[in-house]
Amino acid sequence: MFSELSRQLRPALIVFLALTLVTGVVYPLVVTAIAWTLFPTAAGGSLIVQEGVVRGSRLVGQPFDDLRYFWGRPSATGPFAYNASVSSGSNLGPTNPALIDAVQQRAADLRSAHPGRGTIPVDLVTASASGLDPHISPAAAQYQIERVAAARQLPAEQVRRLVEEQTEPETFGLLGEPRVNVLLLNLKLDELSAGTAVGQAAGEPANP
Repeated sequence: MFSELSRQLRPALIVFLALTLVTGVVYPLVVTAIAWTLFPTAAGGSLIVQEGVVRGSRLVGQPFDDLRYFWGRPSATGPFAYNASVSSGSNLGPTNPALIDAVQQRAADLRSAHPGRGTIPVDLVTASASGLDPHISPAAAQYQIERVAAARQLPAEQVRRLVEEQTEPETFGLLGEPRVNVLLLNLKLDELSAGTAVGQAAGEPANP
């Protein structure tokens, strides 16, 4: 009886070990090797490096509240905004009083920092599902141009051209919407005005 059971279990164990080796060791190593060979930047986290210092990732947003910089979307991650280790949204429904209060407070803060600017783009008062969205809409960037230009003592038209240059089109010309990467835009701003580095003004971004 034992020999019969052993005879039946042996093929199952061999298949189990073989699949574990292939799917758990060989396949991940092959995929990783291909990724690092063909797409080294993406495989490394799409990091933005300046003078040997990691400023952040193209894929992970980070907070900015200095008047001299463009601000990204609100973030609902805890215990602090843009916590890359805890990607999450608020999970509040559209009729939840807490969400309504939060949006109203964000709108009030934006109007205070941008007097007379009119309608606020929705992505400046609502958090993304991940809480880590690195992009804002072109409208959200344009809404902030006068404030950034005044804080940096730059012509508004010069800042506007920079926003236009940093506006990314739809992926493959048809997927998604035009967007602006906030970190890349702010880094370009520093180059333009030769001001304080982003990492010094907004806090050194944590390594993704």
